[in-house]
Amino acid sequence: MTRRKTSLAEIFETQIHTLALTLRPNTVRTYRCGARSFLSYLRVAFPQLRQSSQLRRDPHLLGWFRWLAGHQPPLSNSTHTTYLVGVHHVLDALADNGQALPDLIRGEDFPPKPHYLPRPLSPQEDQILQQELRRIDDLYANALLLIRATGMRVGECVHLPLDCLRQVGSEQWALHVPLGKLHTERLVPVDPEVRKIVERILTLRTSSPQFAGSDDFLLPHHDARHRGMLRILRLVLAQAAQRAGCVSHVVPHRLRHSFATEMLRLGVSLPALMKLLGHRNIQMTLGYAEVTQEDLQREFHQARQNAPHLHHVPTLALPKDMPGASLSGICQALAATRHLLEMYRRQRGDEKTCRRLLRLDKRLLKVLSQLQTLKTELK
Repeated sequence: MTRRKTSLAEIFETQIHTLALTLRPNTVRTYRCGARSFLSYLRVAFPQLRQSSQLRRDPHLLGWFRWLAGHQPPLSNSTHTTYLVGVHHVLDALADNGQALPDLIRGEDFPPKPHYLPRPLSPQEDQILQQELRRIDDLYANALLLIRATGMRVGECVHLPLDCLRQVGSEQWALHVPLGKLHTERLVPVDPEVRKIVERILTLRTSSPQFAGSDDFLLPHHDARHRGMLRILRLVLAQAAQRAGCVSHVVPHRLRHSFATEMLRLGVSLPALMKLLGHRNIQMTLGYAEVTQEDLQREFHQARQNAPHLHHVPTLALPKDMPGASLSGICQALAATRHLLEMYRRQRGDEKTCRRLLRLDKRLLKVLSQLQTLKTELK
């Protein structure tokens, strides 16, 4: 009996199944999506291909790239990147096992990442929208106020545990945000206003029949209603924004942008803001906080006012009772000269002059060292 040869699709599926042991389900689905696209192209363009070891960058991968670029309707950069990421990781894993050549997909193959500007609400729209949500004062309006006051994602709000409010000090409280989009959890500091919002939600949930079977969560959390809750929050926010007179399109994620921008203007540093938002790097945080021309003017003039105090050059006062022609007096004078020379060098901007001043300082140091040696010998 002849042994059936393993197909390329089976090789990819076996490798994805192995990777799935350490990946989240959404990531595995992304890998399979990219693999399906790549294998569909190979079945049409290279039907004779059977083994992953036969794959070459040219023509197989480059041909697939051209095929993706000519897709109708055109693929977005996000979808294009998703396909490449999935196939890239599978091919890398196959290369580690000796089943494929390395470096088949390279960094330059990925489309450029789009740069989106921050989308906070204007201060006026932000204020009137919060007033409208407080006027509504139902379960969903308070959940939206909680998102605005803490900057968490709407999906994180839906998954908040019933005991999300934690006391972390004598007069300090924080909101426990569970594992979310980036598979991390965090504690967000809260003020008395946020505590009132949480208490109001707890009061409303006692009289609502929606919470049957949701004893572990702050909001209704039936498996069948999870996405329904997200849709309801988006709808309630859109209706509240329309009644409040907001001109721009308002979605829950814009509340997160507004929180980040407000925190930045109140003086929160970027590293601290990164922790508040649950980001992994500063680049992600910069996409949320809007820096306006007014912010730039304020920061610039504040920095200019502080500049004389931060960069004041100290002066070295020579001792009034300096000895005359003695080795001790000469050593003190040389030490003072070296200090003044170093202060002067730090004020210079040209590198050539700084190098010359450093050479002069080394000469003075040698003279001072020889004088110290002579002083020791004469004792």
